[in-house]
Amino acid sequence: MIIFEKNDKMDVESLGLIGLLIATFLAATILPFSSEAVLLFFLSKGNDPWLCLTISTFGNSLGGLTNYFLGRLGNPLWLKYIGVKEETIYKREAWVIQYGAFLAFFSWIPFIGDPLLVALGYFRSRRILTFIYMVIGKLLRYVILILAYLYW
Repeated sequence: MIIFEKNDKMDVESLGLIGLLIATFLAATILPFSSEAVLLFFLSKGNDPWLCLTISTFGNSLGGLTNYFLGRLGNPLWLKYIGVKEETIYKREAWVIQYGAFLAFFSWIPFIGDPLLVALGYFRSRRILTFIYMVIGKLLRYVILILAYLYW
């Protein structure tokens, strides 16, 4: 198990498991690449699957949390400046507050997961529930991927 390897090249592999953490964090932000591919790469290099699971889930969840808090920087009432009725804004906000945290479970889905977390932050979904559902979704995705890698 290589946590950090000192050499002249600077790529994900040379960073060891720190590279996995950085890559899974960045994959959960707006950068368009697959954390699954990075995880499979690290598994193929003989790294411990459960350590990779922990690091991948942690890194990807931190990236998702970053998206959520970036969304919280916004104000839903800004939508009225682009023509959305205030009544519609309040209805959507109430819906997200009531049901939105569960949607964080689907934040692992490519292309929609990142904007989904930004929207949940924007409309102020419940932080703790959002975080719990997000971590569960990301964890289950990686568990399934690792089990598929190990047993297929």
